[in-house]
Amino acid sequence: MKYEVIIPAAGQGKRMKADRNKLWIELEGEPIISHTLRQFGADENCKRILLVVNPSEEPDFQVLSENWQLPVPIELIHGGSERQYSVKNAVDSLTDETEIALVHDGARPFITRPLIEKLIKDAAEHGASVLAVPVKDTIKQAEDSFITKTIERSSLWAIQTPQAFRVSILKRAHSKAQEDGFLGTDDASLVERLCMPVAITEGNYDNIKITTPEDLYFAKAILEKNKGVQHD
Repeated sequence: MKYEVIIPAAGQGKRMKADRNKLWIELEGEPIISHTLRQFGADENCKRILLVVNPSEEPDFQVLSENWQLPVPIELIHGGSERQYSVKNAVDSLTDETEIALVHDGARPFITRPLIEKLIKDAAEHGASVLAVPVKDTIKQAEDSFITKTIERSSLWAIQTPQAFRVSILKRAHSKAQEDGFLGTDDASLVERLCMPVAITEGNYDNIKITTPEDLYFAKAILEKNKGVQHD
């Protein structure tokens, strides 16, 4: 099934302790964002990439898109003051002919084609679906640095991206959030406010978001592992 993907790329990398957008940090000689874009640019079912950027960085992203060697077109969209507002700007640009839209973190370069296909299938069936993995650690609730409760782990999922939606649902969810002045933690939370079901598509633990300097060590290890898989 054909889809369009929205990739927010306007972050400032504060937790990365970088002096610029973390997506320009290089992995094996290429910016993180290039690794991410390639996963969708090589997918024949991807109709268009809507890359949401900080206006101050638009020239850099323009050069990246002009040097783009893959067939899927990239359209640059100006970001807003919050991630949700950035995604809304891109949602407003989705075409009526597109049935499914994905929202994916620019800092998750290890998404795979099989996961994308499985996610889209679930979103087409249920209206909305998110990639997630079971929580591995014990989770405790605390107050003033003292534990108040141990949360039952079997019901907990760590949510990833992409998140996939029927375009009509995603547009309605963002419009309602804007109307109510609601700021959610992710796009799925906006759909949840419509009292609509959001399915879980089980992902994998390699689909990490590169957020802190420590994540770069894991990213390099995943790259090495993937090289070994390709050579087998």
